[in-house]
Amino acid sequence: MKAFVFPGQGAQFVGMGKDLYENSEEAKALFEKANEILGFRITDLMFAGTDEDLKQTKVTQPAIFLHSVLLTKTMGEDFKPEMTAGHSLGEFSALVAAGAMSFEDGLKLVSQRALAMQKACEAEPSTMAAIVGLEDAIVEEVCESIDEVVVAANYNCPGQLVISGSFAGIDKACEVLTEKGAKRAIKLPVGGAFHSPLMEPAREELAAAIEATSFNAPVCPVYQNVSATPFTDPTQIKENLVAQLTAPVKWTQTVQNMIADGATSFTEVGPGKVLQGLVKKVDRKMAVSGVSSL
Repeated sequence: MKAFVFPGQGAQFVGMGKDLYENSEEAKALFEKANEILGFRITDLMFAGTDEDLKQTKVTQPAIFLHSVLLTKTMGEDFKPEMTAGHSLGEFSALVAAGAMSFEDGLKLVSQRALAMQKACEAEPSTMAAIVGLEDAIVEEVCESIDEVVVAANYNCPGQLVISGSFAGIDKACEVLTEKGAKRAIKLPVGGAFHSPLMEPAREELAAAIEATSFNAPVCPVYQNVSATPFTDPTQIKENLVAQLTAPVKWTQTVQNMIADGATSFTEVGPGKVLQGLVKKVDRKMAVSGVSSL
């Protein structure tokens, strides 16, 4: 079975999507529609902006979504998913690609999500850190023992877990986890504590927008971050999408479950190769590939 996976924030690069715009009339029309929906020319920032422009959450998230979704529209017969999944923001790309919602609705939700997250980050300064070389259970235990907001946020692959929380919480956790044998505890250059309780205001804001959006049953199961299991029921998909903002991304478990359910290859659609690397760390024998340009 062919699995298609979609990257999240951090995969962006200057020039992303430019070849799509120049070589596909369908992609060009949808890029222009996106400029209209967003109220600013995101294409200018994607194709010729600076790294700093692209790092703004309100730009990053729609940019990655657009690049991923528009690639699927230019792939023709090569895009026939039997299962899909996306890492964090990528879950929106996976849902649109699988037909669970329209391109326009997906873009509007991604934009609202980005703005709500930005707002939550500004209200409560916070951050994230990648912990490398420890068992998940040890990282979870340490997070629970600290008297500050700090939680496991992204289960990326065996031996790599990202934690999320207040500055003080992350500092303390990194110190303790290094003492416990972590090979590395690296603070990430992110604007806030994504997938933690500190995103609650953003979750509430997004919940109303998701509730008001029309969802369909996707053409194939979509494995969602919150439980790492497949869904096709629109009501459950909506609930999981709302919960995702404050819950951890169970990526390791998602890949394991997709393989257990019959995935024989993984194709990453969108910028970068991060997910291909993570899939290989879960199962070295798995066939992986990527589509990032026409």
